[in-house]
Amino acid sequence: MAAFTIYPAIDMRGGKCVRLLQGDYTKETVYGDSPFEMARLFAEQGAQWIHMVDLDGAKEGKRVNDRFVLEVVQNLNVNVQIGGGIRTEEDVAYYLENGVTRVILGSAAISNPAFVKNMLLTYGERIAIGIDAKNGFVATEGWLNTSNVKATELGKELAEAGAETFIFTDIATDGMLSGPNVKAAIEMAQATGKDVIASGGVSSLADVQTLAAHVADGVAGAIVGKALYTNQFTLAEALKVVQQ
Repeated sequence: MAAFTIYPAIDMRGGKCVRLLQGDYTKETVYGDSPFEMARLFAEQGAQWIHMVDLDGAKEGKRVNDRFVLEVVQNLNVNVQIGGGIRTEEDVAYYLENGVTRVILGSAAISNPAFVKNMLLTYGERIAIGIDAKNGFVATEGWLNTSNVKATELGKELAEAGAETFIFTDIATDGMLSGPNVKAAIEMAQATGKDVIASGGVSSLADVQTLAAHVADGVAGAIVGKALYTNQFTLAEALKVVQQ
């Protein structure tokens, strides 16, 4: 049976670790001054992967907090996946050549599908596709807009183009600690036949257990952010639950 992976999240804005409520830049909480120190704490607790997001980059459409990503990659023994502000092949190559394990392409899947398919062709499984959905439809550009594209349809199309990993966020639950949308994550995994990492809403160890129970359905992992920062549980506890 495939292993279920926990991805502790580090969202960076202005060089600090922050969380936004439902992607709203006006609803921000700062949880730490150093992305590197946060990553080090996660690594010490046993993280094998760290999920990093360049929020400034996502907003500005270019790399902004990339130096913190490279600091983690070069100094800690963890895999890093990075999203936010990655719009060109140069951005993708920059991260992958500097030791990042996986690059996440999100909004570009809608705004520039040819680019995303080309990156899948070139870099294969080192590209993860981030699909953010609201009521089953794809949301883009930092969730400011909802498209008329069904999330599962986009997933299917990109799986055919070579995507092996999808990061699926249900916006309604993100940062709300209201429990993940397990059903939607399973639907995405079934539609694509690929690994789906669920993101958004994980608030308890029970949520982690629920998602991990669906590893055979293709739910390969969970991104956990706010729950760790507000001490609902520790990363070490979550990793233990998954190993059982």
